[in-house]
Amino acid sequence: MTVHVTPPDTAPDFDDGRATRHDIIDLRSARLARHLVLFTPMPADLERLLDETRVALPGVADVSVVRRVMTANPDTVFAIARRERYDALSPRGEGLTAILPLNEAGMAALLSGTFDASDPDTRFVARQHERPAGIYLWVIHARGRLAAAVALMLQRISTPLCGEVDLYARAATAEGADYLSGMGFTKGAAWNGQRAPGLYMFRRSKPAERLPPYDSHRPGGTGPSVAVARSMEDLSRVIALRAAVYMAEQACPYEEEFDGNDLSATHLIGYIGDEPAGCLRIRFFADFAKIERLAVRAEHRNTRMAFALVRAGIELARVKGYRRLYGHAQKRLVGFWGRFGFRVFEGAQELVFSDFDYVEMLMEAEPHPQAIGIGVDPYVIIRPEGRWHRAGALDRSRTRAVTRPSIDQKAAAR
Repeated sequence: MTVHVTPPDTAPDFDDGRATRHDIIDLRSARLARHLVLFTPMPADLERLLDETRVALPGVADVSVVRRVMTANPDTVFAIARRERYDALSPRGEGLTAILPLNEAGMAALLSGTFDASDPDTRFVARQHERPAGIYLWVIHARGRLAAAVALMLQRISTPLCGEVDLYARAATAEGADYLSGMGFTKGAAWNGQRAPGLYMFRRSKPAERLPPYDSHRPGGTGPSVAVARSMEDLSRVIALRAAVYMAEQACPYEEEFDGNDLSATHLIGYIGDEPAGCLRIRFFADFAKIERLAVRAEHRNTRMAFALVRAGIELARVKGYRRLYGHAQKRLVGFWGRFGFRVFEGAQELVFSDFDYVEMLMEAEPHPQAIGIGVDPYVIIRPEGRWHRAGALDRSRTRAVTRPSIDQKAAAR
């Protein structure tokens, strides 16, 4: 079985009973609760509901399968009843809705197409105490006003453990697809880098923060990332990296490697996980920025570290308003720099320093749409280098009244 979604005859309207369409997920639960009840069905009632569902949706899982799933996680199957017909002593369901909270292995199987929803492996089902990686709408069989019970089911899975977990579903019919769309699902699902074009998805998780390439490092992350050097400890990392690459490997003299320009430049540090793996220096002149001192530790040269650093340096220079990027490339690395748009320009000079042969290269970049210049928010300009996209300490001054404390204290002392 895939998830079978039976749409309502008409979308519910609890205001005046007319047949109008609603985004069911957005209906307030307080209004829904006055009309519908969700409850865990008794064994006999569950079997009856599954038999009734199977008439409309052939292929629904056998009752033994459903019971096995409920044993693994009881918060998976709910019967639906209208409140005015509900008898707590002898509850009888009028519809059925079921979910599968899936762990990471289950989500990987779902997105790859190997997940068998007609007989799900309970190893894929997250337990009650576990945070699921995704929640799969297994069965919805409800017509008319009963269809709004989906919103009550979603309220049940909006606990701190499940509240921001994304929802996934398949539509067995065209009507089911229309129903999912009306609920806010979109066709084409994604999870952990996997994609499933035929699967529907309702995103509840917060979208990942889009980080600029020059400020992508966060402690505890994995893979290549980049940060601007902002402290003496960061500068020590830069010195150690360049000493390992240029002085140890290329026998560059100390006074030529550390040339007096390090305190007048912006440095980028590349990380693999939390380990410093490479660095890059940028110096700024009247109408161009110079990209230089790219260094990557030998053990990390099989990664994309060098590419991440160069792209970050180009982007940072563009945000600062620079469109001409200049550099001295070792002749053996002209092809590498050419990948980013650098070229040996007409009249470029060749030079030798620290016993290697170099040639001038130039890149003409497109203007950055958010380039920082006069006229932007002045608080952006005073934020830390490379952190223009985030509020800084001085942004708090926006909400404080002007007091001029030092001047007023001197005036009061006179």
